[in-house]
Amino acid sequence: MTRILVADDHPLFREALSAALEPYFKDAEILEAGSLEAMMSVLAANRQIDLLLLDLNMPGGEYFNGLITVKDEYPDLPVAVISANESIDVVAQVMGLGAEGFIPKSSPTKEIASAIVTIKSGENWVPEEMKEDLQNVDEELTILLKRFRELTPKQIQVLSFLRAGLMNKQIAHEMNVTEATIKAHISAILRKLEINTRTQAVLLMDKLQFS
Repeated sequence: MTRILVADDHPLFREALSAALEPYFKDAEILEAGSLEAMMSVLAANRQIDLLLLDLNMPGGEYFNGLITVKDEYPDLPVAVISANESIDVVAQVMGLGAEGFIPKSSPTKEIASAIVTIKSGENWVPEEMKEDLQNVDEELTILLKRFRELTPKQIQVLSFLRAGLMNKQIAHEMNVTEATIKAHISAILRKLEINTRTQAVLLMDKLQFS
């Protein structure tokens, strides 16, 4: 049996996609999750999931945190990002952070099914018309992605709070940790991204922003 997890915060989209895929995968069990927390719970309870279809902007998953988190905890799980944002920079970032595929939400169901089959077979998949553009992505962005990939999910969360303008004490309260822990996270972030200040970190987040 094929098990596919659809992780998206819009119930109507999850239901529509699940229904649309059933004729193509008659033996499939299609599971659903509407947030990062729910997705991780489903993955923990169902170790035999064959493919994750992941939305970028569901709660908890912002700033690629959903993709980074799942790849950190389940590195062997094939992940296809399915998104309404078809910017080539977003596609490059998704693939650079370890996804096996990028599927535009505007894709016909038959193409989505074909992408799933390709990814399940162990190959990567992006729309044919995007392949050439991916070869010409800004080199600076490529270098940044390599550094960004070294960050942990917790560090990504700290970065998102920094971008929102929160101070260390506020971030510590939001994450239920000590201020010293936040300072340690920020030091590690600056070192991994090869920058010197919080302001530079925020500017990098702006460059990686996709919504």
